[in-house]
Amino acid sequence: MSHGDDEYARALAAAARHSTAWLRSLRERPVGPALPAHDLTAAFGGPLPQEGTPAEEVVDFLARTAEPGLMAMPSGRFFGWVIGGTIPAALASDWLVSAWDQNAGLRYATPATAAIEEGAGKWLLELLGLPAGSDVGFVTGATMANFTGMAAARWRLLAEAGWDLDRDGLFGAPRIRSFVGRERHDTVDLGLRYLGLGKPAVVEADEQGRLIPEALDAVLAEGSGPALVCLQAGNLHSGAFDPFPEAIAVAKKHGAWVHIDGAFGLWAAAVPELRHLTSGHGDADSWGTDAHKTLNVPYDCGIAIVSDPSALRSAMGLHASYLVHDAEGPGDPFEKVPELSRRARGVPVWAALKSLGRDGVEAQVRGMATAASDIAAGLARIDGVEVLNDVNYTQVSLAFGDDATTRAVTERIIGEGRVWMSGSRWQGRDILRVSVSNWQTGGEEVRTAVDAVNSALSAVRGK
Repeated sequence: MSHGDDEYARALAAAARHSTAWLRSLRERPVGPALPAHDLTAAFGGPLPQEGTPAEEVVDFLARTAEPGLMAMPSGRFFGWVIGGTIPAALASDWLVSAWDQNAGLRYATPATAAIEEGAGKWLLELLGLPAGSDVGFVTGATMANFTGMAAARWRLLAEAGWDLDRDGLFGAPRIRSFVGRERHDTVDLGLRYLGLGKPAVVEADEQGRLIPEALDAVLAEGSGPALVCLQAGNLHSGAFDPFPEAIAVAKKHGAWVHIDGAFGLWAAAVPELRHLTSGHGDADSWGTDAHKTLNVPYDCGIAIVSDPSALRSAMGLHASYLVHDAEGPGDPFEKVPELSRRARGVPVWAALKSLGRDGVEAQVRGMATAASDIAAGLARIDGVEVLNDVNYTQVSLAFGDDATTRAVTERIIGEGRVWMSGSRWQGRDILRVSVSNWQTGGEEVRTAVDAVNSALSAVRGK
């Protein structure tokens, strides 16, 4: 089957038509999917067809058949997990990334995407208040952003201990002690496991999930040798931030590398009235975040930032005779990420920042925090609703008396479909967690969220 210009045009037109219809449906459609995966597998499975299907028909079939199994995650009424939407410039530029089809690993081979990503990286450092000489790499998500930062830490810590990691590997290497707060995200542990560093030592946290610096000092003092301390900007349940000035000072006293998991919270640094939450974060050594969660660019787009470029490039880079390097450039993109082949993930980040500007980013992040505060305030006025956290950022954790009632309310909310809020467990209690991560969440969505919770609680009580 040939693929001429006309077939591209018809297929892309069909994709645009279906995409626009999907986006327009988000304001009114139920948030949850109408069909589970097992009801959809037959339509997408079966024997591989002997003959091909025209591209436009494939797109039509795909959009029509998948629609009942799609969750309205890009909706302003989606509050589950920490998942953002996509702003228009970022979405459209991501289509260009697919059409351009550039393998964004080499600066010499793909100068346009390299230059765009370098520009986006500099804007991010400026916006987030991070050291200007840091390297910025665009990875799949926050998990790999943390992995990449901690890989740079592993390389530098072992090099300072006199161990050649590249030559000798980890067997026989000095042990790197790693330390995490009790309420860190589990993907930090996952990254440590990927890196062969084993289970971390757990440091006590306060009632909001913030690591206690005095406890960190005590556990660091129990041993010696290379150390990696992982801090958190934005607790999954409370939205709280570790006390960076005190915790980083303690870590540095013991010679530790400090990595900050800022999957959604690092963006608070862009907003003047929220910046105090991240005070001192620039004194860390590496940072991980996710542009999908708060900046609202398409999946996938994690960002790894490391203040020590030589450590990052030593950990991630490679040299091969067939790779043509740009001798005049600041290094190749593949030296800053775990992949050699990848799409140009930084292009939608650049487009989002160009579209929003500093003022727009501030307004977007501020709007999310305001919406979370308004939801919490509205729900706190309802008898039987407990707001369990200090709502200083974008997270709200709720309970409704006993665990059984909380689970029943959560199930009722999801079943009704006006909003989506995810259940979780925090500090020994079942909770309902509200994460505001979408640029479209405004006053109407806040009112809908409060009414949906109130309605579900009333229905559960009436049983």
